[in-house]
Amino acid sequence: MMKRWKPWVGVMLWMGSVGWASASGLDRLHAFLRDTRRGEALFEQRTLKGKGDTEGAVSRGVFLFSRPGKFRWEYRSPYPQTLVADGQTLWIWDPDLQQVTRKKMSQSLGSTPAALLAGDDALEKGYAVTEGGESEGLEWVMAKPKSAESGFEWVKMGFTDRALARMELQDSFGHTLSIVFTQFERDPKFTPDTFRFTPPPGADVIQ
Repeated sequence: MMKRWKPWVGVMLWMGSVGWASASGLDRLHAFLRDTRRGEALFEQRTLKGKGDTEGAVSRGVFLFSRPGKFRWEYRSPYPQTLVADGQTLWIWDPDLQQVTRKKMSQSLGSTPAALLAGDDALEKGYAVTEGGESEGLEWVMAKPKSAESGFEWVKMGFTDRALARMELQDSFGHTLSIVFTQFERDPKFTPDTFRFTPPPGADVIQ
């Protein structure tokens, strides 16, 4: 898919516990991994071609997750695309191409931040996570992959005193992805088929 940077990412963090005003980025990350089991939010994603380039395409959609290992990352504009993980399998559905890609979750944790943050310990298992300091009114966490096969050079997460406000990722080609999250709902009610996916009739399925 060359019409846009392949959106195999899509991530968010949310938290709402007391003491956040004085908590570090790592404290807030650990609280999220420990306490937030389910969540839903809108996202706006912007891409850059490389360092110093102007902003590229903007995508918008919704992200839902249920620990451990279940999530739905749904692009609604300008190009529809859906990533669904049921805890065992990651499905990527591109209606423009009538194509479904199927991957084992065990093969996706190192390269999909959404899968990392929907898990319980995958982030710190696959990434070296450190404090990123304070910048632009946010407390940041920096995560660098322990394996060169992850597909990303680094992942940064910037928190307000209540939630993760931004996420930035850079791949091995110098592309940078920036994501802003809004309208978070903690512990929403999900229908049984939220994290299930069945390939549409006639779609090409790639293993």
